[in-house]
Amino acid sequence: MPKDSYLAGLIGSGIGPSLSPALHEREADRQGLRMLYRLIDIDPLGVPPEAVGDLVRAARDLGFDGLNITHPCKQLVLDHLDALSPQAEALGAVNTVVFQDGRAVGHNTDVTGFAASFARGLPDAPLDRVVQLGAGGAGAAVAHALLTLGAGRITVVDALPDRAAALAGALNRAFGEGRAAAASPDRQARLLARADGLVHATPTGMAAHPGLPLPAALLHPGLWVAEVVYRPLETELLRTARALGCATLDGGGMAAFQAADAFRLFTGREPDAPRMLADLTELAGAVGAPR
Repeated sequence: MPKDSYLAGLIGSGIGPSLSPALHEREADRQGLRMLYRLIDIDPLGVPPEAVGDLVRAARDLGFDGLNITHPCKQLVLDHLDALSPQAEALGAVNTVVFQDGRAVGHNTDVTGFAASFARGLPDAPLDRVVQLGAGGAGAAVAHALLTLGAGRITVVDALPDRAAALAGALNRAFGEGRAAAASPDRQARLLARADGLVHATPTGMAAHPGLPLPAALLHPGLWVAEVVYRPLETELLRTARALGCATLDGGGMAAFQAADAFRLFTGREPDAPRMLADLTELAGAVGAPR
C-alpha cells in the first residue's frame, strides 16, 4: 500500500543553508504527501567525513526512507552500502541512498541532474574539448554526464593528481580510450586556450569557500562556463565569465533536477521537475547566497 508520509535527510559538511529540505517538502506538499527532510551536518556534530557510515546506519535504524549525500561524503559512503545502482557503481560516487527492506541502496542522481540542466541551458554548446576542474564525487558525475551527451574529450584537472588520473582512467574504461585525460593545474592556461568549455566541479565559490577556482586571465569569450555550485547561483566564476562574454550555466538546474530524481527514488512518485527548478530559483533569490 502506498505511503503518504516520508522521512529523508542530507548528510554533508557545511550544509546549513541547503535548499534540499524546502525543495523536497514543497514538492511533497503539492502531491498531498507529508515529507520531513532533515539536515545531518557533520560540522556541528563534530564528526569526520569517515563517520558517514555510522550516520547512514543510524538513519536506517531511526526509520528514514532515504538520504541525500553531499560533499565530502559521496565517495566515502560507498563502503557502507548494501548495493549500488549500475550508474553509482560506474561513477564510484553516491548522492542518494534509499532504504529498502532494511538494506541501504546507493544511487547517483547528479549525472541525470547535470545532463538535464546542460541540455536545457546550453543546448548548442560545442563539446569537442572540455576542461573540468575537480575530480571528486560531483566531478565524476558531471564528466559522465558530458560524455553521455557527446563530449569528444574531457581533461580533468585536480589539485590531487592521483584523483584526476583515477577519474580519467574510469572514464576511458566506460566510454573508450582517449575520451578523457588528467592534467595538473599548471597546464590550465594551455588547455583552456584551446577548449570549447570549462566545467567547474569543486567547492570554490560556495559561501564557505569564496573566490575564483582559477586565474580570471585564463577565461576568454570563446569558452562556455558551467558551474556546479548553486548557492550563490551567481558565483564569482560565473560573474567574471559573463563579463567577458562567455555563455554560462549556473548550478541551479543540476541541483533542482537531481533533487527531482531523488524525490522519485524516495517516494515512487513522479516529481514536477520544472516546478522544482522554479522553487529553487525563487528560494535562492530570496536568501541571496550561500550553499
